[in-house]
Amino acid sequence: MIRVLLVDDSPLTLHILQQLLARSPDIEVVGTAADGRQALDLLPTLHPDIICTDMHMPEMTGLDLTRAVMTTNPLPILVVSVSVEPDSPNVFRALEAGAVDVFLKPRDILGSDQERIARELASKIRIVAGVHVFRKRDAAAAPRPPTPMVPRQGPMQIIVIGASTGGPQALRAVLSSLPGSFPMPVVCVQHIGEDFMDSLVAWLAEASPLPVRKAAQGEIPQGGVVYFAPENAHLEFDHLGRFTLSDAPPHSGHRPSVTVTMRSAARQFGARTVGVLLTGMGRDGADGMADIAAVGGITIAQDEASSVVFGMPREALALGAVQHVLGIEQIAPTLASLWESHNGAGLALPGMEAR
Repeated sequence: MIRVLLVDDSPLTLHILQQLLARSPDIEVVGTAADGRQALDLLPTLHPDIICTDMHMPEMTGLDLTRAVMTTNPLPILVVSVSVEPDSPNVFRALEAGAVDVFLKPRDILGSDQERIARELASKIRIVAGVHVFRKRDAAAAPRPPTPMVPRQGPMQIIVIGASTGGPQALRAVLSSLPGSFPMPVVCVQHIGEDFMDSLVAWLAEASPLPVRKAAQGEIPQGGVVYFAPENAHLEFDHLGRFTLSDAPPHSGHRPSVTVTMRSAARQFGARTVGVLLTGMGRDGADGMADIAAVGGITIAQDEASSVVFGMPREALALGAVQHVLGIEQIAPTLASLWESHNGAGLALPGMEAR
């Protein structure tokens, strides 16, 4: 049984959510609370597996509850609120606070398709309850020294990063720690609902010293820019290194697919490719990492201790495709030191002078 604590200041909403979850025999609502303060008081006696919380409540909001839980007694948290529309900054504020995921609660919950809501909410709860959460780290804590890496055939030309569940938080940690002078293009593939992509890019751009934007058809990757695969399109490279967008069938159930982008980078840039696989469910990216390793590039996987879900990195490790396993706080310094150790010698990036 998955033990759930529901937190919402509306008694009617709590009643409806209980009724919806009662349809799932593997989910048990062990308690309810009207705000975050009451929820914190109930935790020592209820021992829930997951907290489902609203955002806006008296006494203590859902964000404050999430921060308090993640700094004291970490538990998986699913934000269930009308305030997490795709174009709202609340989605990523919740993730930044430590929530694992969000679920958009219908404004007219009584008039909505109850069967569909019950099914989708139960599915979210099952996924979130099974992830690994950890105490929020002190943002001022110094990262461990970067891992020394020496490319086999000269300096690197492009970095491809893939992520899924827990990826937005991990990407923010990496991108915010790269120096503003970082000279390589960074290409990211994140599994996320297509309605959330624009908000994700905007949220990451707030924290990154580098420009962050979606890749465009025919664009040449520029050094010092972070690109994201657009919603519902595979991102690849043509023979001139330009971005190409494809509506080819999903790979491993995903479009965009991490493996599709990594494989294309390995074909075009060869040993000058860096592949980074972050937290995520499933195995997308594992085969792409293997392709990068096979052509002599560098492959890095986020470690289990800092991953919300270790599925994708674990699958790449099982293939023998990972050369370096790093904590999330080590990845950006290592990428920076990888460039600095070669001073950019002999590498001309599009839009930049050779160093």
